[in-house]
Amino acid sequence: MSEFKHYSVMLGECIENLRIDPDGIYVDGTLGMGGHSLEIAKRLKRGRLIAIDRDMRAIESAGERLAEYSDRVTLVHGNFRDLSSILEAQGVAAADGMLFDLGVSSPQLDNAERGFSYMADAPLDMRMDESEPVTAQDIVNTWPEERLKRILYDFGEERFAPRIAAAIVREREKREISTTFQLVEIIKSAMPAHALREKQHPAKRSFQAIRIAVNDELESISDMLSAAMDHLAPGGILEVISFHSLEDRLVKNAIASREKGCTCPRDFPVCTCGFVQTMRSITKKPITASERELEENPRSRSAKLRVAQRI
Repeated sequence: MSEFKHYSVMLGECIENLRIDPDGIYVDGTLGMGGHSLEIAKRLKRGRLIAIDRDMRAIESAGERLAEYSDRVTLVHGNFRDLSSILEAQGVAAADGMLFDLGVSSPQLDNAERGFSYMADAPLDMRMDESEPVTAQDIVNTWPEERLKRILYDFGEERFAPRIAAAIVREREKREISTTFQLVEIIKSAMPAHALREKQHPAKRSFQAIRIAVNDELESISDMLSAAMDHLAPGGILEVISFHSLEDRLVKNAIASREKGCTCPRDFPVCTCGFVQTMRSITKKPITASERELEENPRSRSAKLRVAQRI
């Protein structure tokens, strides 16, 4: 079993809103340490859970945790952007519920060697799937300055992106940037004094941006959302937990495109554009973690859970 203390974000809220049918088919598209999957599996009788993760370490660790329910759980090593082909391979046409937690898991953050955290010195890796070829080290040492600046702006919403990108390029001309602390010091050196005094760690936005680039996260999320909504059975529930504004915006807009995609002028008495509503939001605003959960797991603070239903 994992040596890490693990918290499943908004576990109670996810299970309650998933409305589990004991004989239904469910997908946990981000298995992680298996906390959400375990609670789904406990509630199944003749039903089935397909649990997916890019991280082989997660598959192995969660497999131990879910061993008691192996008769109803199928573990799949894969990228949730390939959801359609994964479900086809499993002989599943439509699921009764799907859950996706888009955050980096605590073991990935706490295991220094993975290179996700700016709080521990480690090789610059940041790969969710360690079989993939491109690492954070490759990006910071080989991508052109303009491209670095663009990902820091677009993926990290980093207002000092030009200064940080330029600093990275200057430093890599002297020596290769190979560790997280090297990168943290470069980021700090490029930021003005007032920014270094802010409550948020100076490297947080840049590390987020580089991690997203390494794992091609935003495109993967867009592909996944489209496939998930296509493969929900009527009445099926989609749940997505996001941790920053870029992710949440993708989720919100994807659901809205299936819920309010009519392009006709508002004064038209009937729809003539051909739009057919296929999803409806269960909650008007995203669900956030309770005060009790925040006390136990501060990493839940930025989490937002959106829930929608196939109609």
